[in-house]
Amino acid sequence: QVQLVESGGGLVQPGGSLRLSCAGSESIAIIMIMSWYRQAPGKQRELVAALTSGGSTNYADFVKGRFTISRDNTKNTVYLQMNSLKPEDTAVYYCNVGGLLTSWASFREYWGQGTQVSVSS
Repeated sequence: QVQLVESGGGLVQPGGSLRLSCAGSESIAIIMIMSWYRQAPGKQRELVAALTSGGSTNYADFVKGRFTISRDNTKNTVYLQMNSLKPEDTAVYYCNVGGLLTSWASFREYWGQGTQVSVSS
């Protein structure tokens, strides 16, 4: 069973930084894509950043130049470094991992429980 656990959220002042971590993907045999999404109150969940197994990245326009997604294969962990945070970045951030549990399994996506990021002075 895959259980993704995010950490690193919290309260930060505008302009500050946070690094989110997502662990728990070691049981997924073939990871194809790792992503971060966020959902603010009253809004739909939206993609923040994605990293493919080949190393390609994709960022939402609203975080380009401020956020960086990365992966540590030795720790089976994906990170989201968030710099120059703004109040509008306030949301629950979710980790999403897409892949195959075994080489013959179907592609599935797995979600973490989310971690709250609040940006306020």
